[in-house]
Amino acid sequence: MATVGGSSGPDVVRGVQERAARALPAERVTRAGGWWLRYAPGCSWWAGAVLPHGGVGPGGLVGRVTEVEESYSGWGATVRFQISPGACPDGLDSALAERGYRREGLMSLQGAPTGRVLEGAGACPVEVRVRDRPTEAWFRAWWAVHGIGDRRSEWEMLARVGRPSAFACVVDGDEVVAVGRAVADAGWAGVFGMATLPRARGKGVARGVLGALAGWAAGQGADRMYLQVERGNGPALGLYGRAGFREMCAYHYRVAVG
Repeated sequence: MATVGGSSGPDVVRGVQERAARALPAERVTRAGGWWLRYAPGCSWWAGAVLPHGGVGPGGLVGRVTEVEESYSGWGATVRFQISPGACPDGLDSALAERGYRREGLMSLQGAPTGRVLEGAGACPVEVRVRDRPTEAWFRAWWAVHGIGDRRSEWEMLARVGRPSAFACVVDGDEVVAVGRAVADAGWAGVFGMATLPRARGKGVARGVLGALAGWAAGQGADRMYLQVERGNGPALGLYGRAGFREMCAYHYRVAVG
């Protein structure tokens, strides 16, 4: 049985990343032999990346990639592949490189037992409020830190999430200063949207948000948690490491150029 954190098998990685895709639901998803072709106009670009999970059939990699490119061309969208070792067909990464796809977005998929995250969070120095849907104040705080797409499209994406969700926030005075969200899905809870306003950093509020989300996850029967973080984000990696998260796999993206 694969472990949570450390070395995890390809089936576990594939299943977790598909949970993440459901927690960041695209406007349209087309299936092609197990591959997820996601169209998410106006949203953060990773919500529209291809999940190349499954076999490729008689036409081989080139035929399947060409099919993907035609679909995205029809949508007027840039093709991005999420490349995870073991979860994608052998040779896909090198085949995309030969076609001129640029490598970017070095990421870490991390997991932890929910109980360990609760222990790692410890006592929170502030009150954390948890609701089952986002408020305008929650969204405003998240947008202030991470907003790069279209505000309305990002809000509509949250409304498409079909799994139980939690939206946690820390309020200082009349302002939400830290937020995060979690989505429960078949025994796992994914952590997304962690954001802290600059004036509230270094005070333990992100740790409090993470602990509150872990408490909610436990109440949902999710005994494992996961998250995705940029490998170059030292402060976030430190926070998650102290909470008990460990890398399940490293992954990256291949993006069509031109």
